[in-house]
Amino acid sequence: MRRLMTILLGLMLAGCGSDDTSEPSGYQWDIPDGFPTPRVPEDNPMTDEKVELGRLLFYDTRLSDNQTQSCGSCHRQDIAFTDALAQSIGSTDEVHPRSAMALTNIAYASVLTWGNPLQRNLEEQMLTPMFGEEPVELGLKSQEDLISRLESVEDYQQRFEAVFGPDEGMGVVNLDRTTKAIAAFQRSLVSTRSDYDRFIYRGQPDAMNDSAKRGMELFFSERFECFHCHGSFNFSDSTQHDGTVFEEIAFHNNGLYNIGGSGAYPVGNQGVYDVSGVLEDSGKFKAPSLRNIAVTAPYMHDGSIATLEDVLDHYSRGGRLIEDGEFAGDGKFNPFKSELINGFTMTEEEKADLLAFLNSLTDEEFLTDPKFSDPYN
Repeated sequence: MRRLMTILLGLMLAGCGSDDTSEPSGYQWDIPDGFPTPRVPEDNPMTDEKVELGRLLFYDTRLSDNQTQSCGSCHRQDIAFTDALAQSIGSTDEVHPRSAMALTNIAYASVLTWGNPLQRNLEEQMLTPMFGEEPVELGLKSQEDLISRLESVEDYQQRFEAVFGPDEGMGVVNLDRTTKAIAAFQRSLVSTRSDYDRFIYRGQPDAMNDSAKRGMELFFSERFECFHCHGSFNFSDSTQHDGTVFEEIAFHNNGLYNIGGSGAYPVGNQGVYDVSGVLEDSGKFKAPSLRNIAVTAPYMHDGSIATLEDVLDHYSRGGRLIEDGEFAGDGKFNPFKSELINGFTMTEEEKADLLAFLNSLTDEEFLTDPKFSDPYN
């Protein structure tokens, strides 16, 4: 933690200077009419060249201490930048308590992780997987080692100078510039070409089939209440964009656990409570975007629900029943459960329609777009 705070302080000081000296080439967002523009920090404007540099860094295994993993190891394009694991595994084979969150439309997220309301800036949040120790992700031990590796690559030297300008006392290649470039690439990961998007935003009335359209009506109905936590254009209630006046940040207890009937969640994986220490925050996690949700199994923060069908059954019941074992308890009666999780009746046809709608949120072009792909493969 001390190492991480030292690095963060160094980045804050580095950001006080005028680092972006080159003339930006501009950046064209791939978004349809009616879709908001992402919010971008003033000190890290988007350019094509910066995004491409960030892509190279995102997939570079030099960013892990033992050079076995990159950011892309836990965030694979073909599955919406997740890793298909219930619990992610770091570069030292340490098993993490949670799954890797999808990076789909991360530019629109007002809060960035499953259970930490303080993580709201991509450039700063990136330091946790890079240098954090609990758990070890990329496992970097010093920024000096990282920068030395990157400086040894002539192509990086040229690209960093072209994007950010000459050395202004921190080196042409430095940690501040590295995190800014990767953050720019992450912000470029915008998904707006699903069947749903073509139907709603791109004027294609036949893009969604009848089952998906019926499922959409159910999704946005008061009877099912899905939209309360997964609303807006990004299907999450923790959303921001360039025109946002008030930031939306929300965490919810969805009745996944109720250990011993006390409202407890597994120790060390208790959501916002692990940060705040406030008992009522136990089990509160971010409602992630549902875009490309069909390809991101398993589900929930700990991957403890295997399929979308099981997810719908969970919400239909109003909480999960675990009958035996160390986590036994009925989540339906968790005292801290959100008032929005009340359960509902659902026919097999309605379930099929809801699944059809959720599948209509898959953006195949996004999952295969070369501009987001691993340049080393």
